[in-house]
Amino acid sequence: MNDYFEIVAQAVLAEQGEILKFIGDGMLAVFELQPEETPANCCAAALRAARKAVAGIGSCNHIRRAEARREIRFGIALHLGEVYYGNIGAPERLDFTVIGPAVNQASRIEKLGSELGKVAVASSNFAAAAPEPLERLGAYHLRGVTGPQEIFAVPMLTGKID
Repeated sequence: MNDYFEIVAQAVLAEQGEILKFIGDGMLAVFELQPEETPANCCAAALRAARKAVAGIGSCNHIRRAEARREIRFGIALHLGEVYYGNIGAPERLDFTVIGPAVNQASRIEKLGSELGKVAVASSNFAAAAPEPLERLGAYHLRGVTGPQEIFAVPMLTGKID
């Protein structure tokens, strides 16, 4: 787990993303859209971070295979949406986080990516703002999201996961 978190965290931080929390074997990170930025800039940073993470995990897995250790399997979901952030919880235990439909949708997209065997998948919102074309995978129903959602794979990150 530490190998995974270290590699992915470095990729996110190198692109000025912010890691909000480690959740079990997952990570929640955001790339905040600044007033002077365009969504395309934010999406480009997220894409660069995703590619760095995939390359880093690939290198790590090469070493792990040579050492007869279990490979790291993971998935990435990219979504562009509005969130609410702040300290949430009980007075005795507050946690800084983001909430809202966009967070839930990103979580559902990541699970779908795993089902589709794709390392990195993105929402239609992200694909529309991305500075490069993404591969359309089709429309899927996501739990708690109204109507079928178009899902896209990130080129060069379309490898299968077992």
